[in-house]
Amino acid sequence: GDWDFWTDWKDRRLWVTVAPIVAVTFPAAVQACLWGRYRMPWGATMCVLGLLLGEWINRYFNFWGWTYFPVNFCFPSQLIPSAIILDVVLLLSNSFTFTAIAGAMGWGLIFYPSNWPVIAPLHVPVEYNGMMMTLADLQGYHYVRTGTPEYIRMVEKGTLRTFGKDVAP
Repeated sequence: GDWDFWTDWKDRRLWVTVAPIVAVTFPAAVQACLWGRYRMPWGATMCVLGLLLGEWINRYFNFWGWTYFPVNFCFPSQLIPSAIILDVVLLLSNSFTFTAIAGAMGWGLIFYPSNWPVIAPLHVPVEYNGMMMTLADLQGYHYVRTGTPEYIRMVEKGTLRTFGKDVAP
């Protein structure tokens, strides 16, 4: 969904929770079919490789080819390390139940650290017209998307952060 399209929406709270939950369903189903019928322990990894190939084709032709958004503004998430963990847990445990519990937990826990090298440069604070924001937010202001509801955009200004890590109005 939209949480995985745009770098200014790949925030440290909602993208980290929404994207792995939505992304695990199809690889887990393919993994269950391949393991249950053929005992092939690489269903989630092959599914994610196909998914990422389709997402890169979509990002290139639709986002860059038609609307000229930079590719570093709409890249897909890294899902391969999570899929490898899911496949390894199934291979070692030989249990769908244990894979559903431990493998899905590993999928979610490794998601953010595996994506951090890619999105870390976009979380660098910059000062722009007297406002402090991240580089991803600055990209969001320069490449305005007409369908983006601006009330969803979470712009964090300066040091208005509370101890609960929420933005204070």
